Amino acid sequence: MVTSTYNFDALAHSFLNYCAIERGLSVNTVAAYRRDLEKFAAFIGDTPVLAIDTSTINSFEITLRTQELSPSTRNRIESSLRSFFSHLVVEIGLANPTLEIVSSKSTRRLPKALRIDQIVALIEAASDQGRPITIRDRAMIELLYSSGARVSELISLNITDITSTDGQEGSMTTIKLRGKGAKERIVPLGSFATRAIDDYIVRTRPVLASHSRSSDNALFLNARGGRLTRQSAWNIVLKAAKNAGISEKVSPHIFRHSYATHLLDGGADIRVVQELLGHASVTTTQIYTLVTIDKLRESYATAHPRA
Repeated sequence: MVTSTYNFDALAHSFLNYCAIERGLSVNTVAAYRRDLEKFAAFIGDTPVLAIDTSTINSFEITLRTQELSPSTRNRIESSLRSFFSHLVVEIGLANPTLEIVSSKSTRRLPKALRIDQIVALIEAASDQGRPITIRDRAMIELLYSSGARVSELISLNITDITSTDGQEGSMTTIKLRGKGAKERIVPLGSFATRAIDDYIVRTRPVLASHSRSSDNALFLNARGGRLTRQSAWNIVLKAAKNAGISEKVSPHIFRHSYATHLLDGGADIRVVQELLGHASVTTTQIYTLVTIDKLRESYATAHPRA
């Protein structure tokens, strides 16, 4: 029997614990659920949980549309609400008010990738000989492009995740990335990224580590000696893009898009790229082939006399 004692914040907290502990969802997924539920909580204000019905959900959907959110963002928020209220149906017998939610149609957007010369300019712009901490910034950006790592994977890296081995064809450096669903994968690093990381570990990281009393095994440290945060990584990339004069919208994830696109442009097998990106299905990876096909189509249209 549902009673009036139920509090939305308490129910949301219980749901998030269920997602993290029983379902084993990633920290980022749980954080996304939390943000979406906080947005809904701000909308309903003091409205009792028992008073939330279909009209409440419809009004919330209208509010989301007035905020000029993308269809994919709206769909994600609505999906979070469906999961939350489906959980309440089982836990406390609440009638599900989200049954009439209809997902917004979202256009399929191809991932944006920077040109190779833009990547190089951005990496160079991250360096400032007068500021040793930018040795870290350059190493971070080199690693993003060399590995296709997500920003969450980047800030989770530890020193021990880097391995160098000697073989017949020379030395090979690899890193262990922890992706979605706690899945691990080993990714090779290029020579530029390897040198940049070695330079950072030798010259800058010890100075940053000395600023903290605790021994943090994180690869990338902030100015206080703690693990670099997601927001700090974003700021580093945005600053480098601004210094490089890049007008396109840039984020840490654009290096992952560029990594995949440039590998396929260079002739890499799509199954190999799938493994490197940590995609569960090759279908996810195939979207990058559409980017390459678009480039071929554009080149054909401008170069062929009878295109």
